[in-house]
Amino acid sequence: MNDNDLLLNLNDRRFVMVSSTASAVDPDGPTEFTYRESGGIIWGDYTGDTVVHGRFVGIRDGDRVEITYVHLLKNGERARGQGGSRVETLPDGRLRLLEEFQFAGDDTQHVSVCVEVTGT
Repeated sequence: MNDNDLLLNLNDRRFVMVSSTASAVDPDGPTEFTYRESGGIIWGDYTGDTVVHGRFVGIRDGDRVEITYVHLLKNGERARGQGGSRVETLPDGRLRLLEEFQFAGDDTQHVSVCVEVTGT
């Protein structure tokens, strides 16, 4: 593991979605993601906006994250799919995730941007 891997470690980091091509983002209640990482293995959960509860699992290799996800929507529907993110460091030291994702059974490629939340 090099110094860059240590800086990009996602363990115990929280992110909020700031934009998505799949849906409008509620600025007052955006989807929030909590990441865990150990040895390049990624897992976590998310909630907010239209999502009641979601889970994801995957891997991180350098600045690339690959995940599979599933979530339950407020209307009772379930959604699942996979995505890949590029981890970037912002000038203030927070991380940003630029994700391309696809829902299972849909050929449409979506893009979302999530920014790290610091503090409580």
